[in-house]
Amino acid sequence: MVLCENKKISGRLLKYYNIQKVLITFNEHTKDKDIDKILSFLISGKDAALITDAGTPGISDPGGKLIKQAFKANIKISPIPGPSAVTAALSISGFPANEYLFLGFPPHKKRKKKFFEKINDYKNTIVFFESPHRIKKTLKELADILEKNSYQRKIVVCRELTKKFEEIIRGKVNEIVQKFDKDVIIKGEFTIVVAPITEKND
Repeated sequence: MVLCENKKISGRLLKYYNIQKVLITFNEHTKDKDIDKILSFLISGKDAALITDAGTPGISDPGGKLIKQAFKANIKISPIPGPSAVTAALSISGFPANEYLFLGFPPHKKRKKKFFEKINDYKNTIVFFESPHRIKKTLKELADILEKNSYQRKIVVCRELTKKFEEIIRGKVNEIVQKFDKDVIIKGEFTIVVAPITEKND
């Protein structure tokens, strides 16, 4: 079987390559009892592929939950290298990537303040994700926390990496905030790379 986020999207991919397999929806809404069924399938000696609509399974993705349970059940897991927004964004950021902090998606509400404080305190390159409906607010909050310093770290905002509507914007965070304020409708997933403090004047 193939475990996928969206049967319609994955179905088109499998059809293109003439792959005929049972498709099972696996995403953040998958219940524990359904994970148990998948584990039973694997324990019986059968194989399953875990794929995502974009990016890499297990990276800020619910696939990690299944993988953890599979390890506990002594099920063999083999990674297949694929696209990762983290490495893709780092590779074109122009910022040092020998050491960086990956934070996934910002949390909601109260914990979000600590998230941005962590960004402000960490001196090396930082990467995190954001959704289209929260990107404007997140960039403004990022600008607020970074402006408390005597300098403003540059950032790179990547939208829809490797896809048809790919967009890469580089500059100071307040400049990018102004650009996004002009956009009425924002679509696509975002990867944000924050420069280390050593890059503040470059």
